[in-house]
Amino acid sequence: MPRRILEGVVTSNVREKTVTVKVTRRVMHPRYKKYINVAKKYHAHDEKNECNIGDRVAICETSPISKTKSWIVVENNSGKGE
Repeated sequence: MPRRILEGVVTSNVREKTVTVKVTRRVMHPRYKKYINVAKKYHAHDEKNECNIGDRVAICETSPISKTKSWIVVENNSGKGE
């Protein structure tokens, strides 16, 4: 089964080697047919502690690392190269 890749914004980097990523997606309401934003937070493994709050990152699904971590950071688009 292919691994899912999601993009979101880092909301917390307090813990060691762990970041919290908020992923927002647009879904259509089943009755009113209006698009609404739905957000969910994921805990992701950041091996080098290089992500800061506000960075846009891509996370990939993996086997469980701890009780709440099943994602790893694969790309950090912090805008340093611009």
